[in-house]
Formats: sequence, structure tokens, C-alpha cells
Amino acid sequence: MILGSFDGAELADAQVTRLAALGTAARGDILKMTTLAASGHPGGSMSSLDFLLVLWGFGNCDPKNPFKEGRDRVVISHGHISPGSYAALARLGYFDPSLPLLGFRRGGSPFEGHVERDVPGIDWGTGNLGQGFSAAVGFALAARIKGNGARVFCGMGDGEQQKGQPSEARRFAARYGLTNLVAVLDWNHQQLSGSNADIMPQHIVADWEADGWGVIEIDGHDVRAVYRAVRAALHAPVPTLVACRTVMSKGVPFMEKEGFKWHGAALPGDKCREALAILGVADDLDHWIAERRKPAPDWRRVLPHRPDEAVVLPEGGAPRIYAPDMKTDNRSSFGTALADLGALSAAAHASSGVPMAVLDCDLSVSTKTDKFLETFPKSFFQGGIAEHNAAVVTGALSLAGVAAWWGEFAMFGVAESYNQQRLNDINEANVKLAVTHAGIDVGEDGKTHHSIDYFALLNSTFGWKVFTPADPNQTDRATRWMATHRGNHALVMGRSKIPIALKEDGTPFFAGDYVFDPTRADRIREGDGVSLVCAGNMLPYALDAWNALAKEGTRVDLVSVAAWSDLSDSDLEHVARHGNVVTVEDHNPKTGLGTWIQARLNDLGISARVRKMGVTFYSSSGPAKELYALMGLDGPAIARTVREALSAKR
Repeated sequence: MILGSFDGAELADAQVTRLAALGTAARGDILKMTTLAASGHPGGSMSSLDFLLVLWGFGNCDPKNPFKEGRDRVVISHGHISPGSYAALARLGYFDPSLPLLGFRRGGSPFEGHVERDVPGIDWGTGNLGQGFSAAVGFALAARIKGNGARVFCGMGDGEQQKGQPSEARRFAARYGLTNLVAVLDWNHQQLSGSNADIMPQHIVADWEADGWGVIEIDGHDVRAVYRAVRAALHAPVPTLVACRTVMSKGVPFMEKEGFKWHGAALPGDKCREALAILGVADDLDHWIAERRKPAPDWRRVLPHRPDEAVVLPEGGAPRIYAPDMKTDNRSSFGTALADLGALSAAAHASSGVPMAVLDCDLSVSTKTDKFLETFPKSFFQGGIAEHNAAVVTGALSLAGVAAWWGEFAMFGVAESYNQQRLNDINEANVKLAVTHAGIDVGEDGKTHHSIDYFALLNSTFGWKVFTPADPNQTDRATRWMATHRGNHALVMGRSKIPIALKEDGTPFFAGDYVFDPTRADRIREGDGVSLVCAGNMLPYALDAWNALAKEGTRVDLVSVAAWSDLSDSDLEHVARHGNVVTVEDHNPKTGLGTWIQARLNDLGISARVRKMGVTFYSSSGPAKELYALMGLDGPAIARTVREALSAKR
């Protein structure tokens, strides 16, 4: 509440005067920032600026305490208007206005070309257009779950309305009645290559109304009208869009006349000086040019440190034990563990505030999240067949104090939503992604649904961890570990029922005193000559091969890897101790476990021959066991490869 709150019916004259002065100064900052960097987006920054000042100026936001619990949040979905966002925040007191002038688009600076969370006041770093609105929905849902009264405002561009993800997000918001969410549209009718009508005509207002939203159309440069509309939206019975009719590059007539030209281009120096004179803003470009040639400030010292607002459960509860004679699948084990965690969350929420949310995209019966739904329906959220939105909503929930899970098929939760999962990684979210129906184990659904690149995609980020449990017992323990540890974690499971992994004495391997450790491989059998290394649901097939070899008098090492990303050096050394490795995976071996082990051994300077068995072509439709045989991944095929490896070594 920098300039006031949304309690009053109208803005006072003094508030309007203050907003006008802030707007002029901020427009000058936008022009200087972009000209100094010789790049950026001044046009949309200037057309959005008036409503940005109203939202941050009258929302429950405190520049002296920008990360306070229960604050209102302003999400900038059209993230390219970073100059306008930085200028508004600076002029409202979040940081010194000199900092974005010094740092905009400068290497190592938090004042990047698109808004990022390193800047106080920015709660979500938006990437491709259309994703920020999903984050705003997630923050609004988190406020509803926590009951803290926070409101969420989302600035959007008109060009991004052409994307599908905003429609997914607004339907979700309408379904759950998120009236604490207000979308504000910068409707300047211009985008990078021309007018909206020329690029992709659409009926924006009709689209929002059709999806259950109220719409208020106003002059976006009349701050009184903006204030009244946002205030009315906060009291509306349905989520509301404030559609602000704006002018690209508002405030500088010669830029306004040239329309989209200045959407994504900076003014040259002489034109910038001309524009500053029109605005009546001091021309100190030469000063800032000289300052930007000097060493940059220590950004961590000049900006406040953002605390980690993610939460994990204090404990994961007692693991369940699946006996040797039980016939079940990993996904059912996950679903049961998830329901157990729901009970722990309910107890923790009553005392220490660790609420839990589970998202679904019309797959709960298959992913087994329906077990959670049966017991905790108020913490279960149906997103419909809208995976892009669900991915980002989960990420935003996880950064707003909610333990957030998303149950999904692997193809949709990873491959289809990769860009959104990458955005979750960039924002250092705390997503718990549980995907089933991975690999050719999906079987009859066919090649379009065979997710054989999940590790490659997630491992190409810097934070995601991938877990492929080998049986229901390990699945249970991995699920509980994820619930109690910070980070973006993907639990990857197949579709088929899977036997309980046993020790040689016939007792469950992943039971008793077994503890899931994401840095350790599991040494299932000891032997000599070859290390047979398998991942996830390939363990039963690898055990079939091992047993066949053992009957012939050949015992080799059998190692199961559930956590691919952080395998310890000692386990890698163990795997390579014979200089002869065979890897087996329900994944493309070009980018999977075998190649990853090979690369890690190279990093350690360890020499070993690695033979990689995996999915080498797009498989067909049929029962999983048939597909494994066709792919050369069943027990007999694995045994043959091990024999070949032993023979070559001799």
C-alpha cells in the first residue's frame, strides 16, 4: 500500500497528481534503459505503465518488506515489458531508480530483458508469452488454500491472447471461482510484426466472457478509470478481466504514430533525447553511458535477498511394505503413499501450516491420484486436459507455501510440457511431478504415447531430478522422500504390474531398513566380469537375465539405478570395476542412462566399455511384454548381450 489501498471509492486528486508524476519519471527511465542497452521493449512498457503503477501502488505490497507473507502479487505475463516493470517498481520505492539504468540487459545483472524473480516485486520470471497468467492462477489458488486474503493481479499483452495456455488458465480460474485474481490487459492492438488484426484477428473480450469471466473495458491511461475497474473486479462475483484500451509508446507522440515500430526496438540516442525533452525529463544519457562503463555494483548487496517460500512436509510417515506375493504396479503404490502424505499434510497444516495440493488433468484413475481425491477432495484440483497450465500452476503453488503435486502421463507431463517445466526450473520451484505410463511399457497406446525421452529432457535443465523406482516398495519410499525434500522432482513410473524385487533369500529388497537415497545405486546381486545396470521397471527383465545366467554358472553384478541425476562417484566406480558395463533402460539410449553413465565415467577418468540397451526406434502398439521382446529388451535378449560382453572381454 504505497499510494493507498483499493478501499476508497475513488482516487483523490493528490493521488492522481502523484501517479502522473511517477508516470512521467518512469517513462523517462524506460527510454533511457532501452537506449542505454540498445535493445528492449519500450512500446509495451509505456502502454502498460499506468496500470502497473496502480496495481503495485494500491495493492497490499510493501517495498520495505517485499516478501512479506500474505502480500498481494503482481505477475507480469508479458515479461518483455521489463523496462516498464523495473521503472514502476523503482519509482514506487522498491530499489533505487539508478539500478535498472545501470543494469538493464547487462551481463550478470538481475535486471534482465524479461522479468525475473531476482528483482524484488517480481514473483515469477515469465518466459514465453502466455505462461505468466498460469502462474498468477497458481498464486491465487495458493492464497485461497492458505486463506490469507492475498489478491493477485496479472498484467498481460494482447498479442499473447493468441496462445492457448491463457485460455486453459482462465477456465481453471473460473472453475474454482478465483475472484481474488484480476487480469489486466494492455490492449494497444500492436505486436512485434504489426497490428493484432493483421497478425491474428480474434475476439478477445468474447473469448474471456465465454470462459466465465467478467470483463470491464476502460481507457488504460485514465488512472481513475483503472483504479475503479480494478476495485470493481476485486468485488465481482466472478474472476474479472480489466481490458485497458492503450496506446503503444504512450507519452511520446512521434513514437505513438509509428505504432509497432517501437514494440521491440530501442530509440537511438538522438531520438531518445528528443523523447526525453517531450516528456520534460532530464537528459542525462551521457552520465549513464559513462556509469555503465564502470564495474557493475554487487547486485546481491544492493537488492534484498529473496527467502525460500517453498515448503516440504516435516516427515514422510512410515513406509508401507509390499510382500513378495503381492501383484501391483508402481503407480498404485504411489497413489497410496500420496494419500498417506495427504493425512500427514492435514495434520501438519493444522499446526505448522504445510498445506498440500494435488493437480490432475483428467487422468486420476490411471495415475492413481484418485486415492488422494477420495480422502482429500478439497485439496484436489481438476485442471482438465490442459497440461501447459497445470505445469505452471503447480510451480507457482510450490513457491507460495503449498506442497504441490501433479499426477500425469509421462508424455504429457514432460515432453508436452517441457517448456513449462523448464520455466519451473528457472524459477527454482518445488514441483513434485509424478508421471506414469512411461516408456514402451505403455504398450497398447502406441508410439505417440511412449515417453522415451523423459530423462533427456529434464536432465537438460539444471535443477530437475529424475527418479525411476524399481518396484512398489521403492516407489513408496521415493514418494515419501520427495515430499520431505526441496526441489523439482520427477517420479517416473510405467503402466504394468511389476513383481516385488527380492533379495536372494526371498525377502523384499526395498523393505525393512532400506532407505531411499538419491545418490546411491542399489546393488541387487554381486558377481564378476560384467556390471549389468538397469533402471526402473527394467529390473524384473534384468533379473530374468541374471537368473538365467546364474543357472549356467555365471554370476555378474546387477545394479538398479532409481536416481539417475546424482549417482555417487563411489557407485560409478563400483559399476565400472570390471571395465565392462551393460545398461538396460526403457528410454532412448542416445540420451538416457547408458550415455549418462558413460559421460560420468569419462568425467571421472574411469575406463570402461559400456554397451547400451534401450528403445532404439519408435515402437508399435501391443502388450508391453511383446514390445520388450520386439525391442530386444526382455530377459533372453539381455542375457545374450551379457554373454557377448563376457566373451569380448575374454
